[in-house]
Amino acid sequence: MATQPPEAEEDTEVEQLNTAVCNVVGSIEEIGSKWKLIVLNDLRDGEKRFNELKRSTGASSYTLSRVLDNLEEDGFIENRKEFESPVASYYTLTEKGGALCPVFEALDEWGEDWLS
Repeated sequence: MATQPPEAEEDTEVEQLNTAVCNVVGSIEEIGSKWKLIVLNDLRDGEKRFNELKRSTGASSYTLSRVLDNLEEDGFIENRKEFESPVASYYTLTEKGGALCPVFEALDEWGEDWLS
């Protein structure tokens, strides 16, 4: 029965640790841009129209449009359009986006404790 050299055992341990870290890093990469976080956090309050999001986030129209498209493409939000006058787009969190609410609450609590 062959045993692994000590370096191989260390590599396996590092790989296992990195697997756990990779979920954190992957999550941050998925939602980590400033504007994505701002929009997702803002939509925790419920469905909003484009102009409501623009006012509440302070994003430019270009930035907000780009971020909303990315979030919709990644499955965090959905866009409901109403074609009756006035035409409007409404944005809301999907199940995937809503699952982030406890994360935002925890980050908010952490920020109160450590950033003040």
